[in-house]
Amino acid sequence: MIHNTHLVHTRQNPRGLFIDRWGTLLARPSRGFAKRMSEVEFLPGAMDALYRAVQLGWNVYLIGNEEAVAFGAQTEAAWRKLETGICEALAAHGAPVTRSYSCLDHPKGQKGYDQPSVFRLPETGVFYHAAHNDDVDLSKSWVIGDSTIELAAAWRGDLRTIGVRTGEAVLDGTLQVEPELVVADLAAAIDALARAQAEAA
Repeated sequence: MIHNTHLVHTRQNPRGLFIDRWGTLLARPSRGFAKRMSEVEFLPGAMDALYRAVQLGWNVYLIGNEEAVAFGAQTEAAWRKLETGICEALAAHGAPVTRSYSCLDHPKGQKGYDQPSVFRLPETGVFYHAAHNDDVDLSKSWVIGDSTIELAAAWRGDLRTIGVRTGEAVLDGTLQVEPELVVADLAAAIDALARAQAEAA
């Protein structure tokens, strides 16, 4: 059950909506990563959902580990171009992304990408960076994801959680975490937050 008192928006303390990319916002490519924008598929209703979230006053952040870069399957330049394309597509749809966080490091990655990182989920660096740089109130912020990795990061950072049944459907079993709410997809998650916000008004 969503507790409405945590959803009240204040100008001084914007709320953050941290959205996992692959499996939540975007369909997971068969090879595990996309090489070009022509391979990027927004899940049904996802772009409209983020447009609605922006209209409701949320700061939208994209989060995720991009291990294809760490293991040499994709260059950093290729990923940055793809990341820019994703953000531009959302902005053109009226859903600008405040920041896109993508960790390219992995402890077992290739040289130059083999270091630990506080931005690698389930670490919490993305949340504290947003709080420090954008004054986001983490106590009023949510993480929406399809796997236990990002949801565990949210739990560790004391953010609230919604799991979606797209992608991994929170059945990956990587970590033990119970989201507050599990819904069909990103659109349903935004609907739930919008209803709670309207009831609290």
